[in-house]
Amino acid sequence: MRDGTPLTGDFGQRLRHLRTRAGLSQEALSHAAGVSVRALADMERGRTRGPQRRTVQVLAEALGLDDAEAADLEKSAAVGRPRPRTADGPAAPGTLALPRDIKDFTARGPALAGLLELARDPGPDRPGVSVVAGQPGLGKTAFAVHAAHRLAPHFPDGQFALDLHGMDPEPTTPRDALARLLGALGVADAAIPAGTDDRAGLWRSMTGDRRMLLLLDNAVDESQVGPLLPGAGPALTIVTSRHSLAGLESVHRTDLALLRREEAVELLTRIIGPERVRAEAQAARDLADLCGHLPLAVRIAGQRLLSRPHERLSKLVARLAAEGRRLDGLQAGSLRVRAAFALSYSQLPTDARTFLRRAALAAGADFSPETGALLAGLSYDDAVACAEELTDAGLLQSDAGAERYRFHDLLRLYAAEQVAIEDGPEIRDAALDRTTRWMLRRATAAALHFDVEHEGSPPGGAYGGDPDPDGAPAGREEARAWLEAERAQWLAALRRAHDTGRHQQVLDAAQAMHWFSDLNQHWEQWVEVFQRSADSARLLGSRRDEAIHLNYLAWSYNMCVHDPHSALTSADAALAAARDCGDGLQEGWALGYGAGALHRQGLVPEAQARLRAGADCLASQKSAQARLAELTILNSLGTLLRQAGQPVEALETHRRSERICRAGIPGRTDELIALYHAVARQQIGNDLAALERWSEAEPPLRQALAAFETAQMPAWAGPARLDLGHVLSAMGHPEARATLLAARDDLTGLRSPRQAEAAAALSALDGATATR
Repeated sequence: MRDGTPLTGDFGQRLRHLRTRAGLSQEALSHAAGVSVRALADMERGRTRGPQRRTVQVLAEALGLDDAEAADLEKSAAVGRPRPRTADGPAAPGTLALPRDIKDFTARGPALAGLLELARDPGPDRPGVSVVAGQPGLGKTAFAVHAAHRLAPHFPDGQFALDLHGMDPEPTTPRDALARLLGALGVADAAIPAGTDDRAGLWRSMTGDRRMLLLLDNAVDESQVGPLLPGAGPALTIVTSRHSLAGLESVHRTDLALLRREEAVELLTRIIGPERVRAEAQAARDLADLCGHLPLAVRIAGQRLLSRPHERLSKLVARLAAEGRRLDGLQAGSLRVRAAFALSYSQLPTDARTFLRRAALAAGADFSPETGALLAGLSYDDAVACAEELTDAGLLQSDAGAERYRFHDLLRLYAAEQVAIEDGPEIRDAALDRTTRWMLRRATAAALHFDVEHEGSPPGGAYGGDPDPDGAPAGREEARAWLEAERAQWLAALRRAHDTGRHQQVLDAAQAMHWFSDLNQHWEQWVEVFQRSADSARLLGSRRDEAIHLNYLAWSYNMCVHDPHSALTSADAALAAARDCGDGLQEGWALGYGAGALHRQGLVPEAQARLRAGADCLASQKSAQARLAELTILNSLGTLLRQAGQPVEALETHRRSERICRAGIPGRTDELIALYHAVARQQIGNDLAALERWSEAEPPLRQALAAFETAQMPAWAGPARLDLGHVLSAMGHPEARATLLAARDDLTGLRSPRQAEAAAALSALDGATATR
């Protein structure tokens, strides 16, 4: 030895001497070796007399020892380690060695950092415990094993891994698990107590002062894990489970999410090599998406490609793109996504299995317990219990803010397979029909909260009412929230009702949706809603209903998807149907919607002619509905006149609309008339702006905007805000920029064609300000 240090002796004394000789503090050596200060202190004080070989190696490297010195340090550590078992001697340590780490392990940086922080200072009186739980295929075991290898230098008293077989028909009992753990610590078989409690007590006494790492993989529940946890001291236990183990107290939780797309591509790259990924970069991204960014699925796809070095990534992408073949394609040898899901599914109680597979029939990205209950044929309370159980089992993800649940894409495919296998088409169709009837009745009743024809009376009547009055939305706010949350579900119900011949139910639902649709003009699905209702009216042989719903369809083409050609076709068909059945109200509406389509195509004279004809048609009728329609036609006509360079005549037309509003319409509420009055005021403000009477234009535009905001009508408030912004800009008003900025953001969110106009006005204002 270069400094005369003896070859043998206490490991702690030698380590302290070598550290002092190197001029390092414990903190400096900790940083260089990746071994915690607490672990170093325990070694130097003799609490840890025989650290593991790997720990000794990293210490030797950090201390700059040559080969001979490193070997001597290892010999002194070996003296303090338990000896291998003899015929009547102690058991050998290391019989529960960590599994092999995966070289291509990818991502999970924040989760690893959290465990590293826990390993550095678990606290002397509270051993660290981290639970890694989540859905099948997230790579919980791979993460835990990788983390254990990374953390090993912090735990010189040993690292042990035990598979608890939580997904087997007969998981490992705590008693058997404790026998294996005690044996790994050197306790002879004959010295292991018989009872579980005694074994747990001996285990806690032996681990109390050890800096050891324990990996308990694949746990089934809290009762299996509890007896295995050290009671005190600096140990760290990592537990993996498909269940949340929510009953374990005072534990750290490591939440593993799906990989991000780039992380999934990185994992694929590490498996098959960068050359193949670079050659088909888009196919690699598509493959990651088709795997749902689930680590197991990405690994299987990578292993499959690795075994077929000449196969193009795009070939596997094409195979997986077909949903019916996706799970078949995600298997490589014994690795199968379907098998991972089946293992969890097979262990569920009957009701939970039924709920899971039937929930796969729900439309949209997520679903409510209500929908799950209808599909599974369960009560609401039982459905909630099943959903929570499935969430705890990692088979569903719950929404952070609402009582809604979602599948991973691949798990939804698996659950849908089980519907075909276990239920068959007859039971599946019965579940869908039951859900369709309920959903359309609820959607109809909820939408009627917005229908002026039913204002002031409870929704229901001829429509049948809500299927669950006690749980029905109360008032407009709750009705709006339900209709928005369940949009995908009631739209799917409408489709099924149409396709299975329940046309009156389709008509009732679409008719009830009419006023609600006006509040949500940015929803493109209104085209489908009213296309199906118009088709149902035709199949029922009702020309009047056909005219009504063709008019709704023309409106949706004009306002929701900005397709004037299709709008004109629908309006012309509505006009023909209205004239066939002598319905002057629908004739007037059809002329108005056709005019809107012609205007959008640049055919201004033709549009004006239709609007004048529509106004004349409606003026001759006495109903309250005709007055409302007349107001709409007059407002549209005035707008066209202004845009055609006739602002004086436009102002006269809009003043006529305002007079009708001021006079009131019998049978219609003040709130409804206020909205029509707001539209007239908006147009009056625009007419005055066209005449450059800016100060006169500002008040009616502010009044209109306030009315639309009070009514919570963003599709109307956005354009009104833009109109006000134009006027304020022309006036040099200090609120001009903020108003235009808000209008641009509103219109962008609504996907309105006027968003470009708002951006241009904002740019012009900024440019003018910069040149002053």
